[in-house]
Amino acid sequence: MNRYAKSIAAFVITCVAGIAMAQVPQVANPASASSAALPMSPAPTSAAPTGATPQDVRHELTADDLSVFFDGMVPFALQRGDVAGGVISVVKDGKLLFTRGYGYADLKQRTPVSPDSTMFRPGSTSKLFTWTAVMQQVEQGKLDLDRDINTYLDFKIPPRDGKPITLRNLMTHTPGFEDTARGLLPATPEEVDLEKYLKSHVPARIFAPGEIVAYSNYGCGLAGYIVQRVSGERFEDYIQHHIFEPLGMHHSSFAQPLPAALAPLMAKGYKSASDAKPQSFELVDPAPAGSLSSTATDMANFMIAQLQGGRFGDTRILQQHTADLMHSQQYTAAPGLPGFDLGFYQEDSNGQRIIGHGGDTVVFHSDLHLLLDANVGIFMSMNSAGNEGGAHVVRKAIFRAFLDRYFPHEPSSEATASTAKADAARVSGWYESSRRNESALRMFYMLSQISVVPDADGVLTISAWTDYAGKPLHWRETGPLHYREVNGKATLDFVADAQGNIRYWATDAEAPVFVFQRVPASRSMGLAGPLVAVSTLIMLVTLLLWFIGGRVRKHYRRPLELAPGQRRSRLLSHLGVAALAAVVVGWLGLIAAISINENFLLQGAATPWIYLLYVIGVLALLGAIAVVIHAVRAWMAPRRGRWVLAGETLLALAAIYLAWFIVAFGMISFNVRF
Repeated sequence: MNRYAKSIAAFVITCVAGIAMAQVPQVANPASASSAALPMSPAPTSAAPTGATPQDVRHELTADDLSVFFDGMVPFALQRGDVAGGVISVVKDGKLLFTRGYGYADLKQRTPVSPDSTMFRPGSTSKLFTWTAVMQQVEQGKLDLDRDINTYLDFKIPPRDGKPITLRNLMTHTPGFEDTARGLLPATPEEVDLEKYLKSHVPARIFAPGEIVAYSNYGCGLAGYIVQRVSGERFEDYIQHHIFEPLGMHHSSFAQPLPAALAPLMAKGYKSASDAKPQSFELVDPAPAGSLSSTATDMANFMIAQLQGGRFGDTRILQQHTADLMHSQQYTAAPGLPGFDLGFYQEDSNGQRIIGHGGDTVVFHSDLHLLLDANVGIFMSMNSAGNEGGAHVVRKAIFRAFLDRYFPHEPSSEATASTAKADAARVSGWYESSRRNESALRMFYMLSQISVVPDADGVLTISAWTDYAGKPLHWRETGPLHYREVNGKATLDFVADAQGNIRYWATDAEAPVFVFQRVPASRSMGLAGPLVAVSTLIMLVTLLLWFIGGRVRKHYRRPLELAPGQRRSRLLSHLGVAALAAVVVGWLGLIAAISINENFLLQGAATPWIYLLYVIGVLALLGAIAVVIHAVRAWMAPRRGRWVLAGETLLALAAIYLAWFIVAFGMISFNVRF
């Protein structure tokens, strides 16, 4: 993909994939994530730098050493990444070990970031509070993790393959929902309504529950609504009373807008520090998926409670056995790879058992990591996306460097498998994220497909997976369909069905919030992309030649001598060509508009334009028929030159392909469930 297509892909995976809520999914490329794939969800970011090796000497994890480490790295990283400000807190053995703010909470007023009082928007990291609330209700016997969630709702989620969705499915992001973005970031507080949102935005089910991981903001919203119903308390109030207050989190809230006492503490959000234009407070619906506002020290209290099995000081938010269950693996896309616990995703690295969650809104970008066995937690948040080396790269690089400094680990060397060349041929092809929308945005997701290409030795290059410098990562096979990053630590597994056909691949280079599923050749970017481009170019060139030809004939007063029937079919063919070109160019224009302004999609402004494109799509299908009919008549008519016949035939073939493409990629579905 070219850079523009990668940007769109990242946007879709991150934005339509989750803006404010988890950290997945951006439109630059699904691995360098701009979150242009929907904010609020774990969005893919660049993988660890190739060649990174842990230091020979382990540094002692102390406040003084952390101060030297972060103070030497973070200010420079923020400046280089064009990020206005950030905050970090580290806990160890039940205590706040380090916390510090960097940069500015308000660029105009030059207000520095305070870890104690400056509030950030952690995006999808908010989900951890929702999942904790669910486990509190499970602990009290009010909820059952394996019961049909419809028994807790006052509306019904349609069935899929006869299997009900359970809370365990919701907490492992395996309910089978397609991704949705419309209404995710409402424009006004009046539009924020959890119950209304859930009942009016039920996503399509594209997978059977429990089978494929596909990150879902909607699923977390359902869980929060269930807590609200069984507890009898409004969701925001429940979190306040049963988590924030027991943990002494006095500068935290799910309320939108913030209470008057907290609103002045909110950091300004910016697209970049150089832009310096503060963005409005980002509203999130459904709130349980990403509406938290909090400080670094408050988040430290939450980390301490989770690391201590639900205990914070003399109080408990969970019992030990409940916390242990919450921190145990419930799903993995491939044996041996990190997967999902109950709400937390696994990030095992450097010999450490790590769980956590990231979060992205349009302007705020955060990560929370818990090293369970070391009893260490780290939280960081930034108030700007910045440039291509901005928040998404910085936060990942900080955590990677943190692990290598305090928990150095060198993975054992593994020989290249003897099956490398044969297996490389099996896995070569195009793949798409399981976190996608098929109802209305199939063409968007075609642009986000990524390729797996082997070299002569069977070493793989994956188009969207790059290091911090933007260079592609390479992967060599060390076991059956198991690959390790060349000169790196990350691993990648391909999963086959019973017949040996490749279904998807998954990797620990990113959060395990989706997998990449194989795309049939006919729908792949490698084949469909060039054919659509060539066919559309034929349409546009034809329109230009018709225009020029008409002007030339008019100038020399040499009108075409056609029978009335031929003249009518020629006119209809002209209109058909115009409609076919318009529908493809129109969709590309819509994608461009979304890549420039994510809110165009997230706040629903794209809806009327999508309907218009559906109408044009129908006209284009009728136009394709007209083009073919006119080509047939040209062959039947006497005295038509060979070049004219060749041109009409080529035009008809292009029209037929574009008609198939319009149908195959849902460009006439009249569905705006996105």
